[in-house]
Amino acid sequence: MPEESNTDRAARSVELLRLSEARLSRRRQAECGPSETARAAMRYILERDDAGEQVTPTEIAEHLGVSTASVTGMLTRLRAGGLINFARNPDDGRSKFVVPVDRSADLEDVDPLTAHVRRLATRLTESEAQHIAEFLDLVRDAVDRECA
Repeated sequence: MPEESNTDRAARSVELLRLSEARLSRRRQAECGPSETARAAMRYILERDDAGEQVTPTEIAEHLGVSTASVTGMLTRLRAGGLINFARNPDDGRSKFVVPVDRSADLEDVDPLTAHVRRLATRLTESEAQHIAEFLDLVRDAVDRECA
């Protein structure tokens, strides 16, 4: 049997990663923890807050690629859980900003897996990180186009 090429290994690794993420999503749903979407929303809210930027529910929906109605329900649950609050937009009375309640909350607490992946990425050289990011961007674009 011929030895596996690096390109075959990369493609197989991405497929195994997708299967692993699907299993993780099912485990998280079964454990009744925050949904993947809620975790992604919290990461986005915290990252924007860390950058000194304010975020609206509409921007969160656009970032996640979901409807504003589903974001509204999710934000209601995050607020009930004490993770976020809303602040009035002084420039637009019909708009509100989503703000994290506890800024001592670390990304590690919100999503330990993402924090761990970021630590793993620090082990890459700049060149390796660039090549991997470019490849994964292409994979993500292909996934996003599937059944669209």
